[in-house]
Amino acid sequence: MSAAAIYARYSSDLQREASIEDQNRICRERAAKEGWSIYQEYSDSGISAASLIRPGTQKLLRDALDGRFGIILVESLDRLSRDQEDIAHIFKRISFAGGRIATLSEGGLKGTMGALYLKDLADKTRRGLRGRVEAGKSGGGNSYGYDVVRGLGPNGQPLTGERRINAREAAIVRRIFEEHAAGVSPRAIAKRLNAEGVPGPSGKAWGPSTIHGNRQHGTGILNNELPAYHRPSASNGLILS
Repeated sequence: MSAAAIYARYSSDLQREASIEDQNRICRERAAKEGWSIYQEYSDSGISAASLIRPGTQKLLRDALDGRFGIILVESLDRLSRDQEDIAHIFKRISFAGGRIATLSEGGLKGTMGALYLKDLADKTRRGLRGRVEAGKSGGGNSYGYDVVRGLGPNGQPLTGERRINAREAAIVRRIFEEHAAGVSPRAIAKRLNAEGVPGPSGKAWGPSTIHGNRQHGTGILNNELPAYHRPSASNGLILS
C-alpha cells in the first residue's frame, strides 16, 4: 500500500477554517478509493499561495525528501501554489525523492491538462538535471555531509548545484558506513549518535530511518549515492556533487 500525504490550504475571507477539513475529507475519500494509507495531513490556514514560505508546505517538502511518503494528494494544484515556477520547484523536489503529486481533478479535462503539464515539466526537469549531473554538479537538494557553495561564477551568474564537503559531517557519514559494515543496526547507530549529542540532518535527532531510509527512493545516509559521484573541480578546487 502506498503512503500519501494530504495537503490543504485556504487563504481568503471568502473561505473559512472548515475549508481545510473539507479538503482533507474529500482527499481521504480519494485515498481510500485508491488504497493509499495516509501518512499525515498538512495544512496552511489563511495564507496566500503567492509564496512557498508557509510552515505547512515547508514541513510537507522536508518530510517528502526524507522519504516518509510517496504521494502528495491535494484537491488541486493551486492549493500548493498559483505560480507555475513554484509548482515546478515542488514537482522537482518531489520527483527527486521518487514521489509524485496527485489531484482530485485527475480523470477529467482539468486533470488531463494537469497531467500533460506535469509530464512536460518532468521532461524539462530531467533534461536540466542530466545537464547538471554531467557537469559534475548536484541534481537537486542537498545532502548531509555537504555544504551548499554560494557565490558568483565566471560569468557573473549565481553558482547552482555546487557543493563542498563538510568535514565534520563527512566524518559522521564515514562512521555510519563503517559501523553498518561491521554489523551494527541503524537503530543502534542512531542511539549512539543521539547519546553523544551529535546533531542529525537539519539539527534533528537521529532515527533509524534517517540512516537506512528507503532504497527505492534513494533516501537515508546508506542509500544516498551522492558521495559516490563527487569529484574535484579543475577550475576552483571545490568538491562538486
